[in-house]
Amino acid sequence: MQRRRFLKSAGLGAAGVAAAPFISTASAQQTITWDMVTSWPKNFPALGTGANDFAARIERLSGGRMKIRVHGAGELVPALEVFDAVGEGTAEMGHSASYYWRGKTLAAQFFTAVPFGMTTTETNAWLYYGGGHELWDEVYAQFNLKPFPVGNTGTQMAGWFKKEIHSLEDMQGLKLRLPGLAGEAMNGIGVTTMNIPGSEIFTSLQTGVLDAADWVGPYNDLAFGLHQVANYYYTSAWNEPSAIIEATVNLDAWNALPDDLKAVVSEAAMASNLAMISEFALRNAEALETLVNEHGVELRRFPDDVLKALYVSSQQVLERQVAADEISRRVYDSYTAFQRKVQRFTEVGEFAYLKTREKVGA
Repeated sequence: MQRRRFLKSAGLGAAGVAAAPFISTASAQQTITWDMVTSWPKNFPALGTGANDFAARIERLSGGRMKIRVHGAGELVPALEVFDAVGEGTAEMGHSASYYWRGKTLAAQFFTAVPFGMTTTETNAWLYYGGGHELWDEVYAQFNLKPFPVGNTGTQMAGWFKKEIHSLEDMQGLKLRLPGLAGEAMNGIGVTTMNIPGSEIFTSLQTGVLDAADWVGPYNDLAFGLHQVANYYYTSAWNEPSAIIEATVNLDAWNALPDDLKAVVSEAAMASNLAMISEFALRNAEALETLVNEHGVELRRFPDDVLKALYVSSQQVLERQVAADEISRRVYDSYTAFQRKVQRFTEVGEFAYLKTREKVGA
């Protein structure tokens, strides 16, 4: 902290990131070194490497004035303790997903995924232009944290199941790994859900602790080998139509940064967000082909009665939460109002185009 106060009092911060890709005064400045703790295995595809990418962008854009040491899950803190570690100052930065922190604040869940909610493009529009980021700042400030979107997995799969689902009755009593609001909705239709780190999913399926599991999508699911322990891969995207990956910064450390380095972190976050979205679009497509063509994975879709029940349960979960928590109400009102605003154009624009492409066989 003394080093940060020195940097601030010395008047660092005259340069901005808009004028040039690097801060030219780097050699004359003292280096700020931060630690980033993550919820992902070290160098795990897209998620772990996304943390590496974010850290590298900060170093490049700052001209070497900031260096970020990235730690995989369990290296400094367990995967699901990132939130507390950053807020308390054990590390200056974190890389994770906000719905892991529902035990801290219910409103956090809205900043990862909302069942039957917005697409990735719609979600980014809400965050950057619809007031979503400002609400996120407000929610996290009470925990001494500054949040940023630094990636998005895009539409996620509904998960891996050991048995085929033919009706709502087949869901009863299943033990499923599924966090967030979607997990609560699953509980409402007779499924028992658990929130466990991704690194434990394979063993939990293999040993019978779980009957089914959601993780991310083909790219990350293939990396964990989930096709080896569950037979059916459900494509019915309802749970996470968009899934934000967050970076958190200790608020004291953030406030100690000069303005130009705050701009560096902000711009690096936005660039990393786009980079991860783009990578997932390619890697998921490639991995899906591998799963189906090389490993014989069987793709399935939830029956209509399951999807209808999940929609009803999702609405009930959301209504209960916003009735009990005022900040959740404010975030939810903003989120749903924005979804209504952009939904029609999504339907007549991108969705209509995709249906047209399907009809002509392109």
